[in-house]
Amino acid sequence: MEDVISMEEFHSRKVERREAGESSRDNDQPVIVARDTQKLTITIQERGSTISKEEKEKFKKLKEAQAKVQLGTTPKIREVLMLRGHKHFRKYCEPKVVSLGPIHHGKPEYQLTEEYKLMLADKFIGKTGRTDEELYGIIKNKIKELRECYDEKVTQKYSDEDLAWMLFVDGCATLQFIDLVAHHEKVKDFKIKNDQVAFVEQDLFLLENQLPYQLLDCLVQNTQNSEDKRSLKRSIQSFINMHSMLDEDTEPPYDENAIHLLDLLRKRLLAPINKKCPSHGNDKSGKKRPCCFGKTVTDNHQSSKHKKKFKHDWHSFRNVQELREVGIDLKHSKSRSLKEIEFTKKCNFYPGIFWMPEITVDDSTGPKFFNLIAYEMCPDFDNDFGITSYMSFLDSLIDEPKDVIDLRKAGILRNLLGSDEEVALVFNEIGTDLVPNPVIYRKVRVQIQNYIEMKSMTWISQVIHTHFDSPWTMITFLAAFSALGLSVIQTVYSILAYYNL
Repeated sequence: MEDVISMEEFHSRKVERREAGESSRDNDQPVIVARDTQKLTITIQERGSTISKEEKEKFKKLKEAQAKVQLGTTPKIREVLMLRGHKHFRKYCEPKVVSLGPIHHGKPEYQLTEEYKLMLADKFIGKTGRTDEELYGIIKNKIKELRECYDEKVTQKYSDEDLAWMLFVDGCATLQFIDLVAHHEKVKDFKIKNDQVAFVEQDLFLLENQLPYQLLDCLVQNTQNSEDKRSLKRSIQSFINMHSMLDEDTEPPYDENAIHLLDLLRKRLLAPINKKCPSHGNDKSGKKRPCCFGKTVTDNHQSSKHKKKFKHDWHSFRNVQELREVGIDLKHSKSRSLKEIEFTKKCNFYPGIFWMPEITVDDSTGPKFFNLIAYEMCPDFDNDFGITSYMSFLDSLIDEPKDVIDLRKAGILRNLLGSDEEVALVFNEIGTDLVPNPVIYRKVRVQIQNYIEMKSMTWISQVIHTHFDSPWTMITFLAAFSALGLSVIQTVYSILAYYNL
């Protein structure tokens, strides 16, 4: 007869072990004992692992997951994830004429442009002062680093040689195309039509079409002629300026640490430029008022009194029509940074002024902003959602074509797309289901809300907006008021004359 006893009971008894040299592992380790009248014999029952090899692999993946996805690391080029179910995904995210990099490589619809890429690449190689084999060898030697720039899923089917050749051709062709466009040179020598040039420009800013910027920078740095090297750097800056509403001759510092062209465009759109909003200046204390309403307005140096102003800051925003009804004027600022939006008011009975940077809307606006938003949503990209917040803010301003018209009249929006209805539709399509950063533009929202809550000011503004919206209405009112005043004066004189006063 066998009984199972605990180790505590075992230690309290006088027992003889059957297997010498073994020790108990745990005070609660169960043991099997055999009883007889003379002695107590035990057998240690070993507990074997019940975890299979497949399950161990799963636990290994569990440990590795944290290392793979860490915010703050360099984001990898990947397929669009978060917006893939958007009904306009193909319209905004898939290339129209050219594929760059591994994600869309080899698809039949882009085969026509492969020959054009080879022609452009050959032209670029001739500028570098190196042979094609020499320049290719440089890229091939860096292929492990370049592969790391992509999500593993999109490059795993390509060998190092295939990936190196693909990136070599695509990188050279991209730089040559940018150089042609930036210098406004005709591309007829390459038999590329003007409409296709516009489509290629759009395709260069698609998230799934990005090339590592270190690839482009490597090709630029390995150009032997120093003047050609400087010219290529200026071409990249000019090309980005063309698509970021900056003057083409604006020359920000060359950013060799960019992730890709889309990342460079995002930085340019959000970076404060050395042009201040018209209303910016110094307050009475001599301190400069902040221009950017991003994280800088909510730093740790704010007083508790200042922070209390923001306790009710998250509320639905008004469209342009509602802002104008309460007497808020719209004006375009000199700044080109999308974060530099401001609201000012001089005194209680003076209309508030809403300042926004100018934006040009054309066929490329939808795809560019959609892909910038998709980039900000990448799981490995730690950012402040600056573009997402701007588009959400603009979408709240634009509900109907009338809002677009007022923004046009104020010089805030340049419509190169077509009808005002189309512009409103673009922003309403892109602005659907976005989650903005509540910190960005928070101060502006609170200032406008406080302005609206001034009942007397709102009433006066509504009267002016309703009855004196047109200058002719104001002239008619003044004429009528003057006539009434003259009539009153004439009546008073008649009364005085009647009584001989």
